[in-house]
Amino acid sequence: MLLLVITEKGSDIIQDCVMGALGKKTVILVTHQVEFLAEVDTILVMEHGRITQQGTYNELLKDGTPLEKLMNAHHSSITVLEGSNLANIANGIQELDTHVECKHQPSTEQHTEEDISLAMKATKVATTKLTEEEEEKEIGDLGWKPYKDYLSVSTGNYLLVFLISAQVLFVAMQSMSTYWLAIVVQLSHIRSEVLVGVYAALSTVSCVFAHFRSYCAARLGLKASKAFFEGFMDSVFKAPMVFFDSTPIGRILTRASTDLGILDFDIPYSTSYVVAGSIEVAVVIIIMSTVTWQVLIVAIPVIIVLIYIQRYYVASARELVRINGTTKAPVMNYASESMLGVVTIRAFAATEMFVRKSLKLIDQDASLFFYTIASLEWVLLRVEVLQNITIITSALFLTFLPYGVIAPGFMGLCLSYSLNLSSTQVFLTRYYSSLENYMISVERIKQYMHIPPEPPAVIQASRPSPSWPSQGNIEFQNLMVKYRPNSPLVLKGITCTFRAGDKIGIVGRTGSGKSTLISSLFRLVDPVGGRILIDNLDICSIGLKDLRGKLSIIPQEPTLFRGTVRTNLDPLGSHPDQEIWEVLEKCQLKSTISSLPTLLDSPVSDDGENWSAGQRQLFCLGRVLLRKNKILVLDEATASIDSATDAVLQQVIKSEFRSCTVVTIAHRVPTVTDSDMVLVLSYGKIEEYDVPSRLMKKNSAFSKLVQEYWSNRMRSSTIEESEI
Repeated sequence: MLLLVITEKGSDIIQDCVMGALGKKTVILVTHQVEFLAEVDTILVMEHGRITQQGTYNELLKDGTPLEKLMNAHHSSITVLEGSNLANIANGIQELDTHVECKHQPSTEQHTEEDISLAMKATKVATTKLTEEEEEKEIGDLGWKPYKDYLSVSTGNYLLVFLISAQVLFVAMQSMSTYWLAIVVQLSHIRSEVLVGVYAALSTVSCVFAHFRSYCAARLGLKASKAFFEGFMDSVFKAPMVFFDSTPIGRILTRASTDLGILDFDIPYSTSYVVAGSIEVAVVIIIMSTVTWQVLIVAIPVIIVLIYIQRYYVASARELVRINGTTKAPVMNYASESMLGVVTIRAFAATEMFVRKSLKLIDQDASLFFYTIASLEWVLLRVEVLQNITIITSALFLTFLPYGVIAPGFMGLCLSYSLNLSSTQVFLTRYYSSLENYMISVERIKQYMHIPPEPPAVIQASRPSPSWPSQGNIEFQNLMVKYRPNSPLVLKGITCTFRAGDKIGIVGRTGSGKSTLISSLFRLVDPVGGRILIDNLDICSIGLKDLRGKLSIIPQEPTLFRGTVRTNLDPLGSHPDQEIWEVLEKCQLKSTISSLPTLLDSPVSDDGENWSAGQRQLFCLGRVLLRKNKILVLDEATASIDSATDAVLQQVIKSEFRSCTVVTIAHRVPTVTDSDMVLVLSYGKIEEYDVPSRLMKKNSAFSKLVQEYWSNRMRSSTIEESEI
């Protein structure tokens, strides 16, 4: 935790929390910041998974001990910076007029209460980037729109026509075969061979149409599934970072799994079953009415009541399914968060609390599913009751008709079809209701097929030259940035110049806009005002691929991907092994990789978990060394590594990027004090921008930060000397 806060806050945490509030408790502090070790009672030094030293601070500070070597590495890493900084202090004053080119003069205006209020709102946005928005869902009956969307995206209108036609012909062949049996029963002169032959022919033809109907349904589903999947994935992959900042991963995963699964399997077959059921019900009623037309007196009112009940049910079921769709994402989010924090959960003995919360979320999701199934059973019960009334009416009419009015064969045909009416109507209602619910997935996928995309990767009309940027000069002109149209500005008129080849340090409180400034440089978020020029070229006028390919970054959290050492250093395979080995030697990883049996093909697990945090950071350093870009960004890159690795990182950057523009965001002061220029941000505005020597000579925000750091270091040194 202390590694991710600025020095002043880290000192306050040690004094107020660890030494104060937790003074009577056992505190285990795991840290790379050795300047805090003088404050603790007992120190454990670990190497290669073993405890090599244990004792008090002065007991362990002996020549040749691991802790003594660690302290020396820390002192050496800051001594170089301190020395260079002192040189700047000595020589910088006379060179200020000729050395400093700054377009911004620090403002001396006092912030008004309104400015501070707006700044706090912007700070909140900058800290969380985008607050998690409530999941979007449609409300009410959308009519035929989801069906039209399904057909238009899949371009499967003709397949639906073929599907309906095939089903009509299939039912017609089936009805003709049953009619044939009803007729020939009364014709004794028809030979059995003819009876069976005609029946078999009609049945064979009906099977052909049934096969063609299934083919059309499968083909329609395949086209729709492919079209929706490609549209969904293309939209998500081209979405800007703002979308991912405000959208939990669970919402994306539920659409990519559950909803796309419904489009793959459920909708095509439900469509086929609804078409089949509708035609079957219509044929049954037609056959019954041709035998006893009086059944229409009851059948028509029953159908009207059924339509009313079904609409009443669908309105409720549709909203249940929509709500149920929003309850799945919290379950997935909570599961993934718990897996990431399982060590902390167990360390705080909070397993039962997290299990209860997980079960509560699962119950909320399952309860909606239960209500959905219960409502379906509610409507099916009423459908069966009403259709049984039609069946009883038909049977009564047949019973009370005089003998000989209707041939026995047709009477049997009517009763046979009427007995199937109830099950056919239940079948139709079940799948029609399911289809209505499944169409919610079409709505949800369509929502993510129209995400406003990032700017294009390449703009052919304004591609920069291959040698751009040749110098690395960065100019911010009245830059204004916000993350949402209705949110306050996070950056408010930033105007300054990072000269080519300079080492720029950016500091500021949490939420001051440091990371937002870097995000705008990479166009992770586009400005709403002003512009950024790199070597006099507006970065918003070129494609993202051309821009980002010319910028290098060592991020705060080093990222490695599953694969090998080679694929992580050179993902595109554009460098020979010799260059990779040279880079590994510069990063002091050559001996480590050489000791592995498979060398550059040594495996890297997900997120590089089989490598230490310092090694992952050095891999990221090697990656940018191979690219040889003129601009390098270090986004708090030394926040989670030890002093020795920090020294290697700083040494390589100083030697290999001498002619490059290096922009550093860091909480640890030594990383910034060695810069040519220091930019201090406050509430999205430039508070100070000058050489470190001038800022440290006056009562500036940066000088206060430096004084806090050195006072902590001097206190640690005093305690060390007194104890020794």
